[in-house]
Amino acid sequence: MTPHAMFTAFSTIVIREVRRFTRIWPQTLLPPAVTMTLYFIIFGNLIGSRIGQMGGFDYMSFIVPGLIMMAVITSSYANVVSSFFSMKFQRSIEELLVSPVPNWVILTGYVVGGMARGLGIGLIVTLVSLAFTQLSIHNLPMMILTVFLTSALFALGGFINAMLATKFDDISIVPTFILTPLTYLGGVFYSIDLLPGFWQGVSMINPILYMVNGFRYGILGVSDVNPFISLGMILFFITVLAVIALKMLERGKGIRH
Repeated sequence: MTPHAMFTAFSTIVIREVRRFTRIWPQTLLPPAVTMTLYFIIFGNLIGSRIGQMGGFDYMSFIVPGLIMMAVITSSYANVVSSFFSMKFQRSIEELLVSPVPNWVILTGYVVGGMARGLGIGLIVTLVSLAFTQLSIHNLPMMILTVFLTSALFALGGFINAMLATKFDDISIVPTFILTPLTYLGGVFYSIDLLPGFWQGVSMINPILYMVNGFRYGILGVSDVNPFISLGMILFFITVLAVIALKMLERGKGIRH
């Protein structure tokens, strides 16, 4: 394929993905905003006033970066896994399989589509948070880089999950039993400095800890881990998942029978 043809294929996938989630915005964009508003009210205002400061900031300000990142993670993942599996279920994926579009273009198109939804919801949650607290940006490049890379990482994860899934129940297993626990234990609501030494070590195994803390450093300037280590970990996981996804596409895992 020529570069122009590849760009046309890429842009077509991205536009279709964006139109897909914006067309049903009451189901895709509104619920995360409502959910995060409840988090701000319950954890920030009601419980946060009793907790006081954490990491040198009031509790509301401390949890805002984690809640924004949590919304980005879940939305980026959900968009790709639901969209790609729906194409498998409807057998419209065959149109892509018989086309001359390179696998990396297909993968990139779906990932960017997932990032569009994840980052869009992240922006919505950020605007909602301004009604509860004031945000000051400590390191803008770190903040932007962390949120973009994290969104890409979980869009890749959603793509792999969709390829392996054989029924609709399969696309909810990972978010329910893996993604949600790791997110809640990833330092969204607390600093791991509060944990005993053993559990601090256990927390360091959680990849979401690095993403939340990298983003928190970009906004507040505080982090439980070195922000450059956080970026390195995210890039490592992106590389691993991208290679796995491309290998699966090449072999037709879950899409060729």
